[in-house]
Amino acid sequence: MKILGTAIAVQANFYRVRLDEFWEGHQYLLCTRRTRLKKLGQKVMVGDRVEIEQPDWQDGRGAIAAILPRKTLLQRPPVANVNQILLLFALEEPSLDPWQLSRFLIQAESTALAPCLCLNKSDLISLKQKQDWQRRLEKWGYNPIFISVLQEEGLEALKKVLADRITIVAGPSGVGKSSLIGKLIPDIQLRVGEVSGKLQRGRHTTRHVELFELPEGGLLADSPGFNKPDLTCDVIQLAQYFPEARSRERSCQFRDCLHRDEPNCSIRGDWERYEHYLVFLEETLAREEFLQQQPDEEATVKLKIKGSGKREYEPRLESKKYRRQSRRLRHQTLQDLVEEAEVEDL
Repeated sequence: MKILGTAIAVQANFYRVRLDEFWEGHQYLLCTRRTRLKKLGQKVMVGDRVEIEQPDWQDGRGAIAAILPRKTLLQRPPVANVNQILLLFALEEPSLDPWQLSRFLIQAESTALAPCLCLNKSDLISLKQKQDWQRRLEKWGYNPIFISVLQEEGLEALKKVLADRITIVAGPSGVGKSSLIGKLIPDIQLRVGEVSGKLQRGRHTTRHVELFELPEGGLLADSPGFNKPDLTCDVIQLAQYFPEARSRERSCQFRDCLHRDEPNCSIRGDWERYEHYLVFLEETLAREEFLQQQPDEEATVKLKIKGSGKREYEPRLESKKYRRQSRRLRHQTLQDLVEEAEVEDL
């Protein structure tokens, strides 16, 4: 019988796996990866669905024998099978910045995952201000969840959105992410300590992404790699990350339309974030131009394939002056010096 589970934490060569069901009184195993997976270049990531073999129930250990096909994959943070990104912003303290919010939304949209917008500290604004933000963001294409972690308002609605899903929490500093996670998972500090002990991780070791189980079901993770998003998307695809642009029924005359001055453009218009789009477009164009001006990687580095099949690039020697002289050349040079000295003595 197959033993299946989900990798919830990774540190060095160890993986903490939460089993789908209790086996011999265990729901968690500390696992290693089978050598054949390493030879195949299959890396176990947090969120991976895995198959365990040869478990040692007495010591709570096992070995990951197979990685099931991934449904989704994030590179930053490196998490597999994520269902959604929870973008958490504060309405006040700090005040909600539409430009910053728009940038986070674009980065979330570019992952092909469903972004869920959550606005904290709703107790610090009036009902009218809340309604204004509701209408404004609905025009953007989003239906935000208003909460107050301090007053514990709106948390039940949020828990329903998170239930039975793998969610990455992202957002700028100071919006209450740690407080929210603490409310959703009251014993999270105990779980962090438990995982750290199991993986033998020191206090000052770099923190890797970890998944924590929600009491109502589902897994939640903070995202250290998603808090300062860069616009790395393709220029042509940028407009598709704006729901307002996607909702336009008519197609543009040109397939590579940038929606600026092109004729018969259906996306260019009077929607609020069109100004955001133009600014982000210039930033994305500048990034692509910069990358195109960089020297060809093949011209400055050489490809080296290791025994494991891993491809790595090493700096290429620019000229012969960096190369070691052959033994024959060194001998000839030494002989020339000797002959010159003999001539001078004469």
